[in-house]
Amino acid sequence: MPRYEYRCRECDTQFELSRPMGESGAPADCPRGHADTVKLLSTVAVGGSSAATSPAAGAAPAGGGGGCCGGGCCG
Repeated sequence: MPRYEYRCRECDTQFELSRPMGESGAPADCPRGHADTVKLLSTVAVGGSSAATSPAAGAAPAGGGGGCCGGGCCG
C-alpha cells in the first residue's frame, strides 16, 4: 500500500499515512488531532542505474539530425 506524506498547517507536524491510491486525496487528520493538513509532494526512487539519472541521459544529440529545427523545418 502506498505511503503519503502530509503536513499539519496548525502545528507544522509532518506525518505519513499508508492508504489505497483511491484515497490519496482524502482529508487526513494530524496525529495531534488537527484537521487543517496538506498533502506533500514526494519523490519516489524506482531503481535503475546512476547513468539513467545523469543530466545527459535522454538529451538529444548535438548537431544536425531530426527534430523540427534540427531538420530544417524552421524558417
